[in-house]
Amino acid sequence: MAETETRSIDLASQSFDRSFLEAVDPAVLLRSCIQCGTCSATCPTAYAMDYSPRQLWRMVNLGMREQVLSSRTFWLCTTCKACQVRCPRGIDLMDAMITLKEYAFGKDVNVPEGMKAFGDTITANYNISGDDNENRQIWSQNLPRVPLGVEPRRKQAEVLYFIGCVSSFYPRTYSIPQALVQVMERTDTEFTTLGRDEWCCGYPLHIAGQGDRMAEMARHNVEQARAVGVKKVVFTCPSCYYAWAHLYPEYTDVSGIKLEHAAEFLAALLVEKSLKLGRFEEVVTYHDPCDLGRKSGVYDAPREVLDAIPGIEFREMSACREDAMCCGGGGDVEVADADVTMGVAGERLAQVQATDAKYVLSACQQCKRTLQEGARQHKIRVRPLDLTELVWKSLQDAI
Repeated sequence: MAETETRSIDLASQSFDRSFLEAVDPAVLLRSCIQCGTCSATCPTAYAMDYSPRQLWRMVNLGMREQVLSSRTFWLCTTCKACQVRCPRGIDLMDAMITLKEYAFGKDVNVPEGMKAFGDTITANYNISGDDNENRQIWSQNLPRVPLGVEPRRKQAEVLYFIGCVSSFYPRTYSIPQALVQVMERTDTEFTTLGRDEWCCGYPLHIAGQGDRMAEMARHNVEQARAVGVKKVVFTCPSCYYAWAHLYPEYTDVSGIKLEHAAEFLAALLVEKSLKLGRFEEVVTYHDPCDLGRKSGVYDAPREVLDAIPGIEFREMSACREDAMCCGGGGDVEVADADVTMGVAGERLAQVQATDAKYVLSACQQCKRTLQEGARQHKIRVRPLDLTELVWKSLQDAI
């Protein structure tokens, strides 16, 4: 995506606050920015920003506090980390965007009202949708038979399936936990779920600049996991997976608990159980979720699962693995400006179209939800599907 310089920087009318740089820079090393513009050229939402990322870093370095805080640039960051992995200076640019959000919240300056309400919703209801958390198992109600690990819940199990808010409360993604629990049951995996005792992982708070509100949720979730005696936690949500693996250690002790994304769990299961899978004779492509790929380094496991399913013709997109484009559904951007999210989804779906794939697979409920809506709005004939859904379909179709 080409760099877009959307506004000029007016130096003449600005006041300069050197303490602003001191407040932002220590954690992310913005002083070393060489203004090459790689971040702006990489950013999927730069087209909608009033200042490009490159301009923003220059303004921070100049101490242009008021102009930075009046910008919406950092609120449109999807935290996809594409800029950070390509920065020639190795600057923590994604973290810089989050730091600016934290600073804005701390000063209560130009924080979108929707973002404030979003944070309050999570802390009051323990989920992102504001639903009664007692209903976290609602997705299981139309299963033909509810597995023992779901309801009634096992009191003790070595494997915990941590479902996450999106799959628990958004009907478009109910089929993802439905698929995984049935795969687990079919393969005799003794697992449990937390039901109402599962709280939001807290990651949406972290990327919204409200990381200080995440600590209680991290401690609660780990305590609940230990209470049922788990040795492994499996996630279909890459954001939950990333939060537990990379952020929770700041707040609580997660030692002794193995963390696996469902793609890794399924890849190992297919080898260990030598499962017989049914044919799926379709052209498919795979979208790497940002939280699973660039931010967690899981690229091979999903492709190993696809390779194990007979009949599939798998075609990679031009932008894949570390170079994969964000679907637009990250960073709470949907809360700040839903049109921007759909704009990015349209760009990614154009790359899907170029493969002539009938299905775009992913391993993230938010990616599926975003790409589904993007396909609807942009009138693109492709079907987004989660990896777990395809594995369950394949198991069912096996002769």
